[in-house]
Order: sequence, then C-alpha cells, then structure tokens
Amino acid sequence: MNAASLRTRGKKPVPAFEHPRGDKRFEQLEVTMKRHQYRQDALIEVLHAAQKLFGFLEAPVLHFVAHHLKLPPSRVYGVATFYHLFTLTPRGRHTCIVCTGTACYVKGADKLLAAVSQAAGVEPGQTTPDGELTLRTVRCLEPCGIAPVAVLDGAVQGHETPEKLLEQVKGWLPHGAVGSA
Repeated sequence: MNAASLRTRGKKPVPAFEHPRGDKRFEQLEVTMKRHQYRQDALIEVLHAAQKLFGFLEAPVLHFVAHHLKLPPSRVYGVATFYHLFTLTPRGRHTCIVCTGTACYVKGADKLLAAVSQAAGVEPGQTTPDGELTLRTVRCLEPCGIAPVAVLDGAVQGHETPEKLLEQVKGWLPHGAVGSA
C-alpha cells in the first residue's frame, strides 16, 4: 500500500478504506456491493447506496468503495463528481437546483440564481449556515421547453421567475431574507 492511500488517525496510519468499528453503514454498503458481486460496472448503484447511507460521499467512503470494487480511487471520484445527483459535501435539508443549460440561461437562469444566492447569502455549491438550503447548479436538466427550470427538493419547476422562485423557497431562507432580495 502506498502513502497516498493512507491517512492518519491520531498517530497510527490507517488505510483510507478501513471503516470505523461499529459503523453499521459501512457494513450495509458491503452488503450492497456483495449483492452486486463486487462488479466494477455496479459503481453507480453502489455510490447511490453509499450516498443514501451517509448523506454525502466523503473521501473515506469513496476509498472504501474503490478498494472493494478494485477500482482506482480516481475513477470512483470521477464518477462521483460527474453526476449531479452525487455530492461530496453535506447538503441542506432542502435543495434548490438551477439549470444553467443554454435554453435556461437564455431565458434567465442567471437571474434565478442571483436572486436565490442573494436572498440565502450563499453561492452555488454552498449550504446556508443553518443547514436549511443548499443552492446548486447543473448544466442541463433537459426540459428545455419549460425553461428556465429549477428543481426544488426533487420537484421540477418550469417557467420560473426570480419572484416565483423566491416565493417557493422563502420558508427555507433566513427570516426576512426574501423581503431584502
């Protein structure tokens, strides 16, 4: 094992794929990998299971998956960062995703993003300090006929305006934030 695959916990080097004793989530993830017969082509399904168990995909979880599926960590990380459904950081209780694809951008996605960003006090990719809202962007969600599009807690909302979007997320923002946007 090389130095890049080690991290330190206290003074003792620990393999990045070793899971903490007693953390049942790693055991459940192993069950999922076993069900898929540790096949490398099951990576996306395994990452979905991992994110469901852990809430997000932090480095030790990615290393654990890479080790058990016998994949390079770079490949696991690449897949985890390519798909917008995966996240490497904790998400808020609610998510607002603004599509920034061409059709949405031409129809005002930048204004949607600016309005929510200003009202929430966060940039895309960040979560409000109270953990209520994560603001994200994606390149294209594909419902171009109803552009601009936002996804609020998994529900696609089309023909959005900044005012309409702020009204929909106002309960997720710090008190008084919508009035100041």
